[in-house]
Amino acid sequence: MIVLETIIVAFSMFSAIPMPKIEWTANNMRFSLLAFPLIGIVIALCEWSWDQLCILLMLPALLRGAGLCLIPAVMTGGIHLDGYADTSDALASHSGAERRQEILKDPHLGAFAAIRLCIYFVADFALWSSVEELRLPVLLGLFCLSRTLSGLSLTLFPLREGSGLARSFADAADKRAVRTILLITAVGLSLGLVLLKAWELPLAAGLLFLHYRIVCERDFAGLSGDLAGWFLQKAEFWMLVTLVMRQMIGTML
Repeated sequence: MIVLETIIVAFSMFSAIPMPKIEWTANNMRFSLLAFPLIGIVIALCEWSWDQLCILLMLPALLRGAGLCLIPAVMTGGIHLDGYADTSDALASHSGAERRQEILKDPHLGAFAAIRLCIYFVADFALWSSVEELRLPVLLGLFCLSRTLSGLSLTLFPLREGSGLARSFADAADKRAVRTILLITAVGLSLGLVLLKAWELPLAAGLLFLHYRIVCERDFAGLSGDLAGWFLQKAEFWMLVTLVMRQMIGTML
């Protein structure tokens, strides 16, 4: 029962998938970050199913790309995109860490956030429309690895005071056990992608994870939930970029 409650807590927080209403307790939040990557499995299955349906019905490439672009946003309710937008605003301010933290807490959408979101969706749509072959194992690796690393950061990076639900999940977690399991999961997913000859995905995610750590400490003086969402969106985007680049290089050769 506690395992099911733990999964429900993770899906209730990090997705828009309807879940039974339960009380969040220290017990069922203790390992909820371990269930975070499971949302990636559901998204990957939906992406692959949409791709297969498009092939079956011979739908236009643009319609296929639009679906692949929008499915993750719809299934997460935009929670990670919200963090991406807020962090983009904060980074664009070129202010100190304290001012950037204030911008993260501001519920209003700034001009730079709107611009970055438009750029993100146009580029993401173009990339998904350009991918010719979508293998389910690679999709599973992409969407699960981004969430594994995002969850890992909550147990690994220093968090700022007043960082909202991110601190709630981090404080409730059995950090040592969760950190160890998520690290093993990240390594396993990376090795799996290497065996699938998609080594460029974990390479992109790993390099971005290092950059993410620097941004958290240098520009924000600590991690927050918005930054975790910002990283997740960027990780998925740049892993997708490497897929398209690999495809283009393969075509040229």
